[in-house]
Amino acid sequence: MKITIVTVGKIKEKYLRDAIGEYSKRLSKYCKLEIVEVADEKTPDNASETMEKIIRDKEAERILKYVREDAYVVTLEIGGKMLDSVEFSRKLENLGIQGKSHILFIIGGSIGLGEAVLKRSDFPLSFSKMTFPHQLMRVILLEQIYRGYRIMAGEPYHK
Repeated sequence: MKITIVTVGKIKEKYLRDAIGEYSKRLSKYCKLEIVEVADEKTPDNASETMEKIIRDKEAERILKYVREDAYVVTLEIGGKMLDSVEFSRKLENLGIQGKSHILFIIGGSIGLGEAVLKRSDFPLSFSKMTFPHQLMRVILLEQIYRGYRIMAGEPYHK
């Protein structure tokens, strides 16, 4: 299976890059992983709703360039469906059984995802009602994908 993570913005912090590198290495045993970073737009302080929509739309345009027609698209959204780790693992496994060979996860920027990306989503996923920095969310997502594959394989890790 191929897993692609399309994310807005670059990771500047070394500790996050190290964690992403570690989980990417661990996942290489289970899937083909690709991480795509698209440029983020600077959001002015006190930006109007109209300005935020323009920013989300520009980022959405960049994101959608990497969304292939045959990909199963999972968007990370606060209002998405919450799954526990076992349910998430089953979701990944069932997608494979259904013949989905490419799962594409999308992590938006600091003000969320544009409408065009939300419309393309096959499954909105939420990790919490809390808001996380999108840079940290990449690490959390990779860890959960890794945990999901370990659960599928019946390997010790998930407690």
